[in-house]
Amino acid sequence: MNGLLYGVALQWKLDIRSKSLLVTCYIVPLIFFLLMGGIFTSVMPEMRSTLIPSMIVMCVSMGAFIGLPPSLVETYGSDVKKVYKANGVPLYLGLAAMFLSAFAHLMISCTIILLLAPILFEAALPVQLPFFFPALAIYIIVSLSIGSILGLAVNNQAKLTMIAQLMFLPSIMLSGIMFPIDLLPDFLESIGRIFPASWGYRLMLDHGFCPENLWYFIPAFCGAIIICAILLKRK
Repeated sequence: MNGLLYGVALQWKLDIRSKSLLVTCYIVPLIFFLLMGGIFTSVMPEMRSTLIPSMIVMCVSMGAFIGLPPSLVETYGSDVKKVYKANGVPLYLGLAAMFLSAFAHLMISCTIILLLAPILFEAALPVQLPFFFPALAIYIIVSLSIGSILGLAVNNQAKLTMIAQLMFLPSIMLSGIMFPIDLLPDFLESIGRIFPASWGYRLMLDHGFCPENLWYFIPAFCGAIIICAILLKRK
């Protein structure tokens, strides 16, 4: 446990200095929030009630699918993993440290959105605030677990960028944060339900924290853990 805590603290310091993480977890999501928040609430004033979960979905999707995987490739796709082996450090420790550090950064970024949205755009705060943060935590954890699969399965940065975009763009376009999901054709709506963004958005809406919106996350997380364990064993 002490080794894990030390690894998380060290990874936190490395992530703070990382330009990639700074861009994907803070700069781009917050700029998107500042620009699109004003546009959404001006064109569609009714979006003030859903602005916070919409912007958070974008932030988490970018951090999980574009921010975390490259860090994993740098560690497990290079000689860094040999350093783990030479020092008798379990390979899963690096994944756990990066996972927890990314989780903390995304929680901070999402909290900034939650605090600024009512001030800047008169967005409505979640009615059930005590349930909002557990819903957010569940969504972040599952999104990061899926992002971890990308980082462990793909060793080439160019291929990873392409695959990450194929995960990120449908997550944003088909989740319902840009426009009502009912406007989509049935087959696109079905595709959107494959990604955690669609379920995370529903879960964070008012009165959305219910078994109907929670069931997806349990098999998704368990499946991601099993796949990550298999990929780590192969490495």
